[in-house]
Amino acid sequence: MLTSAPREDADASVSLLTAVADPIRWTVLQQLSASESCVCNLQEHIPIAANLLSYHLKVLRDAGLVTTSRRGRWIDYSLADGALDRLAAALPGARTARRVGRTAAE
Repeated sequence: MLTSAPREDADASVSLLTAVADPIRWTVLQQLSASESCVCNLQEHIPIAANLLSYHLKVLRDAGLVTTSRRGRWIDYSLADGALDRLAAALPGARTARRVGRTAAE
């Protein structure tokens, strides 16, 4: 009997990879991988309109890759715990590569 789990896993992976496929969102992730940042600092490195940057941050938040924390009037953005691991796991062959890596290490 076939289950829908592989299809659901594939859909989740495609959704996650689609979220980071945009060059602006990729740049945001690169900036946040270095350190937490507020929108004003992100705009210094990503010269786009504030409303467009907010949209891209929302897409990354909805994908569970970015989290926020409030600091007075400011909202700081950072990579979500496990975001890089989730992205790596979404790549084709990631499960096979992990199994091979574990076998070689044992």
